[in-house]
Amino acid sequence: MRILIAFVMLLTSFAVTSHAAEVGDDGLHKQPWFSQTFRDIKEDMAQAKAEGKRLALIFEQRGCIYCRQVHETVLVDPEVRDFIKANYMIVQYNLYGDEEVIDTDGETLTEKSAARKWGVNFTPTIFFLPEDAVEGKDVSALKVAVMPGAFRKGTFLDMFQWVHQKGYQTDEDFQRYHGRRIRERQAAGQQNTD
Repeated sequence: MRILIAFVMLLTSFAVTSHAAEVGDDGLHKQPWFSQTFRDIKEDMAQAKAEGKRLALIFEQRGCIYCRQVHETVLVDPEVRDFIKANYMIVQYNLYGDEEVIDTDGETLTEKSAARKWGVNFTPTIFFLPEDAVEGKDVSALKVAVMPGAFRKGTFLDMFQWVHQKGYQTDEDFQRYHGRRIRERQAAGQQNTD
């Protein structure tokens, strides 16, 4: 009987910490709160600013196990999800996609040519953009931060918070900020989620 109870508890813990993410026709994992746009990045930046948010672009690809991990364990965490939804407009891009993209420098690209132009070589990769575009600069020149790869909750949320607080304009780079946040969580008796 104890073995059965332990087994049920184990299964329940998996159910609480991991949620199957919806997969779209393009093979990418989806979040219902991601924004669907025409991928004109200047327009998306203006829309995000009008909503009091920042624009972040996430590149993913079909079959990406790291993308699935982020969707099923990080983006469904209420603390992460609620912070991002309140402060960011997220637009998803397909690393090998053919959808049209208008870069901030005015160049018309496909998702896959934008990925090459901006140096995306791993998924997921998230580009964090400033509030305003600068005439003639493309996304790779405008970005204030990039998060290449799948990270667990602590690192993931710390990056979104650091950008939101405009840490990139201070002397505290992300690594120092993240280290400080880890120490603060430990001192408060919170579990380290990195």
